[in-house]
Amino acid sequence: MVEKNDLETLSTSLESQSEQISRLGNRAEETVETLTRLNEKSTNTILQAITEQVEKPACPPAPEEPVCTIADTSSDGRADRLDGKVIVGKVEKFYLVGTGLVYDARIDSGAETSSLDARNITRFERDGSNWVRFDVPVPGADGLETLEREISRRVKIIQSSTDESERRVVVELQFMIGNHRQQAEFTLTDREHLSHRVLVGRNILRDVMLVDVGKEFATELPDDLPEEDSGDKS
Repeated sequence: MVEKNDLETLSTSLESQSEQISRLGNRAEETVETLTRLNEKSTNTILQAITEQVEKPACPPAPEEPVCTIADTSSDGRADRLDGKVIVGKVEKFYLVGTGLVYDARIDSGAETSSLDARNITRFERDGSNWVRFDVPVPGADGLETLEREISRRVKIIQSSTDESERRVVVELQFMIGNHRQQAEFTLTDREHLSHRVLVGRNILRDVMLVDVGKEFATELPDDLPEEDSGDKS
């Protein structure tokens, strides 16, 4: 049995302890709230610092679409030069200006005068001058094309096989080898039995061309060939 005074003392002690426990609980809650706020603030500070330091990923610029250009494949012709002279091989493409005809010409420094394959040679007079009408073969075809030119002069040719002389008509013709354009004298003769329809001799080569006998087709004709003879005698 507990005495009444002891009960009151015990009750008072319990109440006091209960109040202390309540105050400790309140303090604990306040401490937890404070720590939570501090933790949130610290977390936000860290996140903000990370956001400021880390750049947002950026996509690389899209590559530009290539512009489709059409290359100009046309050629103005080619004729390499040394000391101002055209370098040619032993065979070259030869364009007879004004006719549209292109032949494989033999380059022969042993021949004095150039010559062109001509058939049905007929002399006639025009306005008091001596002219000649003749046919030239069309390359790659069986046909002939008729040309007329004023006669420049006549030359005597001695055939080495027969020791007989032959008088040939000489005319001036304008031609191109590569991008080199020139007018020169050609004898007209039937070259059907020979390998080349055109022979380029010293009268053209002299002071104008150098022959590299180790080459063929060292020049290249332009794509746009002149359709008319300019009459330039240079």
